[in-house]
Amino acid sequence: MHLVEVAFKGNRKEFFLWEGEEPLPVRATVIVEADRGEDIGVVYATGELAEKRAKGVPHAPTPEEPVSRLVQRLATPDEIKRARDLREQDETTRRKAMERVKANGLVMKLTDAEWRWDRRKLTIFFSAEKRVDFRNLVRELAATFRTRIELKQIGVRDEARRLGGIGRCGREYCSASWLPELRPVNLGVAKDQRLSLNPTQISGACGRLMCCLRYEHDFYVQQRKRFPKEGKIIETSLGEEKVVSNDIFRERVTLRNVEGDVRTVPLAELRREWKNPTIAPLLDEETPTIPYEAISDEVLRLQDTSEMPAWRPGLSRPPVPTHRSLPVMGAGTPAAGATPPSPPAGRRPATERGRRGEVQESASSAAASDAAGPDASERSGADREGRDPRSRRRRGRRGGRRGRGASEGGDGGDGGNGAAPPDEGTTGESTRERTGEGE
Repeated sequence: MHLVEVAFKGNRKEFFLWEGEEPLPVRATVIVEADRGEDIGVVYATGELAEKRAKGVPHAPTPEEPVSRLVQRLATPDEIKRARDLREQDETTRRKAMERVKANGLVMKLTDAEWRWDRRKLTIFFSAEKRVDFRNLVRELAATFRTRIELKQIGVRDEARRLGGIGRCGREYCSASWLPELRPVNLGVAKDQRLSLNPTQISGACGRLMCCLRYEHDFYVQQRKRFPKEGKIIETSLGEEKVVSNDIFRERVTLRNVEGDVRTVPLAELRREWKNPTIAPLLDEETPTIPYEAISDEVLRLQDTSEMPAWRPGLSRPPVPTHRSLPVMGAGTPAAGATPPSPPAGRRPATERGRRGEVQESASSAAASDAAGPDASERSGADREGRDPRSRRRRGRRGGRRGRGASEGGDGGDGGNGAAPPDEGTTGESTRERTGEGE
C-alpha cells in the first residue's frame, strides 16, 4: 500500500491508497473512488513526501477518519479528454445556476461550479454574508441538471484560494500555491509591524488583510520587546535622552538629548549606558502605536473579526476590577460583640426583605404606638381629619380618571394591557396609591 495525495479542481486535495507495486508518478492523471461514484485527479505527492504532508495539512487523515478510498487506475487519453470537456462546461453551469438564484431572490454569490467526472454529482460553491435558505433552489437545480446537487458555502479567503490569481508581489496567491491553512488576520498584526493603514496597500484580492502579514509578525513582537519604547525618556551616561526611533533590523536606537543633539547607538551599547533599565519598561503593549481614532471604518472591515475584533471609540470595554481596602475598627465598623443600632420606629429595616420585613415593620410600628399611648393614636386620627378636604377631592378625581383609563386600555389604549402608565414625574408606587384612592 502506498499513500498518495491527489489534487482536484480548485486546489482541493485528498489522500488515497494505491495498491500497485510501483509508486505512481507525480502529476499523473488517475481515477479514484468517490462518494457513490468515481472522480478524476492529478497525483500531487507520493511516498515519503506524502507521508510527511499527511502530518501537517488540514485535510490530513485522523484516527477517527483514516484513509479508506483507493486509487483505481491511471486515466486513459480518452478519459483525460472527457475531463477537459467537462471543465469547460463548469462556467456555463454556474451561469445557469446564477439565473435561478436571481429568480428566487437569494442574496448569494456563486463562486464556482464543479462537475464530478462521472456526472453523478454537481457541486456549487457560493459565498454570502448571512445564512441562506436554498432548499427551493436545490430542488430547481436538481430538476434542471438531472443529478445530485451540493451547495457549499465558503469564505472570501477560500474563494480566492479556489479561483487562484496573481498577487501584488507578482507571484501566485500563497493560499492557492503553498499555504496549508488559512488563518484569520486582524488589524493588530499590521499595527505591530508599523505598516500604513491604507486599505489598498494591506488588503489582498479577497478584500481582507493579506495572509503574508502573519509571516513575520512573531519576529516583530519578539524584537520590540528588546527595545525601549519610542518616546520614552531614559537616563544614560550622557544624561536624560529621549528615544526617537528603533531600528529592529540593524538593532540601533536613535536618541535625542535635552540640547537637541541626535545620536544613533547600537542596542548592546545602549544597554551598557542605560543606568536604570529596570525602571523604564521595554515595551508598553497596552498603548497603541497608532491611535484608534485615526483608523477608518474601511480599514476595520478588512480584518477577520472572528478571532479578535478591533476596539474603537464608542464600544464598551469590560470593567476593571477594583481592590477594596480592609475595614478598620472604629471607622464605621462595629466592634466584636456590639449590637448594631436599631432602625427608627416606622422605618423598614434595610437588611430585611419580603414578608418578613413587612411583619417587622408592622411590629415596630405597633410597638411605637403602644409606647406613645392612646393619646398618640387620637392625635394621628385628628390630623387625618384635619387635612385639607380639597386635596383629598383632587387626589380622588385624579385617581378616578386613571381608573377609567385603565378599564379602557384593553380596547386600544396606550398600554393595551388593562393598566395605564404612570404620569411623568411620578413613580409607579405613587401612581398605584392614587389609583387605589380614586377607585
